[in-house]
Amino acid sequence: MIDLHMHTTFSDGSISPEELVAMAIENGLEAVAITDHDNTQSYIPAMEAAKATSLEIIPGIEINTWWQGHEIHVLGYYIDPENEYLQEVCQEHNCARQEQMTHFVELMQKQGKVKITLDDIKSFSRPGGTIGRPHVAKAIVEKGAASNISDAFRKYLVPTAPTYHRRETVPPHEAVEAIYESGGIAVIAHPGEMVIIEELATDLINYGLRGIEAYHRSHSPAEIEFHCSLAERLGLIVTGGTDFHGTVDLYPQSLSRLHMPDWVYAELKKEKQRIDLKSVKAS
Repeated sequence: MIDLHMHTTFSDGSISPEELVAMAIENGLEAVAITDHDNTQSYIPAMEAAKATSLEIIPGIEINTWWQGHEIHVLGYYIDPENEYLQEVCQEHNCARQEQMTHFVELMQKQGKVKITLDDIKSFSRPGGTIGRPHVAKAIVEKGAASNISDAFRKYLVPTAPTYHRRETVPPHEAVEAIYESGGIAVIAHPGEMVIIEELATDLINYGLRGIEAYHRSHSPAEIEFHCSLAERLGLIVTGGTDFHGTVDLYPQSLSRLHMPDWVYAELKKEKQRIDLKSVKAS
């Protein structure tokens, strides 16, 4: 059993890399990919925690992008976490996130009448981690302006709210290219009902796209079947994961909803071997 989509406190997850490793082992997983948003800092502590175990830690990432009015997330597997191009993209994103947080603070104070500061938001993230809307939501709840995280999002952090500010991001083409250049496998995350998925995937193949995340907790059986068929038609692999952000006690329930066949992991490893072989031949 594997899980190829998980988050830690280095982005918007609730548990540390070390806690995630312990949780994965307790639940009988063979391999996990930690795919924090625009951040690769979880890999080293996760590897250290798993050192004396049989658990495989697949170096991963999830890059947030924007294209033609759609927010598109791109997953990367077996990446080189230190790759210069990939880190440049991460740095560009984190600068954009910092700018977004500044705008959130201004809008929250002026439009939302909530006295929130940048330090309030940062207090909910860890050093070296990626700051996002969940951290803003936690700060809003702490200020008493919302009853819980969902309430904070509904009132202040959805695109239709007067306090919302959209972050400038790279296009998916650049994210895919950065993952490819790092030696990784680029995959479109949770495409769900994305109406441009076929057109987008076909285009991104030219930049190094190698897969589609067909198995996701938000996908219905019909959506899983559609994305598996699309991937087969385009010559892509499929992946999947829980997209877990929660606490340790909630994980077994999330994992039980991930009905992903074993061959997904085998195909992912074969794809990595193919990429490595191609790289050796080209050198």
